[in-house]
Amino acid sequence: MTVIPASAARRSCLSVPGSSASMLAKAPLRGADEVIVDLEDAVAVAAKDDARETTLAALGEPQWHGVRASVRVNAPRTPWCHADIVAIASATTGPESIIVPKVESAGDLAFVDRLLDGAEAAARTGRRPLRVQALIETAAGIARLDEIAGASSRLDSLILGYADLSASLGRAAGAGAELDSWRAIQDAVLVAARTHDVAAIDGPYLGIAVDEGFIAAAQRARAMGFDGKWAIHPAQVAALNALFTPSDEEVEHARAVIGALDDAEREGGAGAVALDGQMLDEAVRVAALRVLARAGTAA
Repeated sequence: MTVIPASAARRSCLSVPGSSASMLAKAPLRGADEVIVDLEDAVAVAAKDDARETTLAALGEPQWHGVRASVRVNAPRTPWCHADIVAIASATTGPESIIVPKVESAGDLAFVDRLLDGAEAAARTGRRPLRVQALIETAAGIARLDEIAGASSRLDSLILGYADLSASLGRAAGAGAELDSWRAIQDAVLVAARTHDVAAIDGPYLGIAVDEGFIAAAQRARAMGFDGKWAIHPAQVAALNALFTPSDEEVEHARAVIGALDDAEREGGAGAVALDGQMLDEAVRVAALRVLARAGTAA
């Protein structure tokens, strides 16, 4: 039976640059389900090493305690990837996961796994093993989604990255890009994520305002089944939390579904059961658990 804990809620994922100590100090207070510290695109080449040190120092501060944090490291095959991963894995305090950008194959995640295994063994920090999130933002990554999604026992989520993927595909980018042009790719990411039981996170809307375009993109992602979405401005966090939080009616129905299936199991029943004229089975239970996870509550 699939178990999706309430702590898995990841409605809003706020990205902040790892080079800015002032932004890092404020980020844990913004109300996001996850704070992503970016060492890649948001940091200039000349500032990579300093940003890594700034990030690790910030994550040890008291305001980060209890906050779900992830660090987007630099991509495999860059000069900074291995240094980012080793430093994060060796720190006595740090994020829950790392986000690996531009993942294009199972081999990319195998490289990350081996590096994490060695760094964690050497550091002996006593921390839980780091989880991994794969950022899919190239044509090669889209072509190998199923391979990537099943490549690592550390993998927590697939994230769809629009800016670099637009460049890879030669497709229009920016806040005004046509939503429907992404539907097939969004579906492919969702199918791979659900097949391998990892979260599906929609990448950022490429604009900082909470305008009609942002709301439409977030509503589309929510309706399609994504678990949450990235924010690139703190003002977007509250809107994402509201949009991805199930209504009271949805939560009540989800609990009723799980209760009916649990009752049937206790009574020795098998197969599908009915609730308010709807046939229920294990697939419906999984959907109900996802509703409760988004709501941040237990069954």
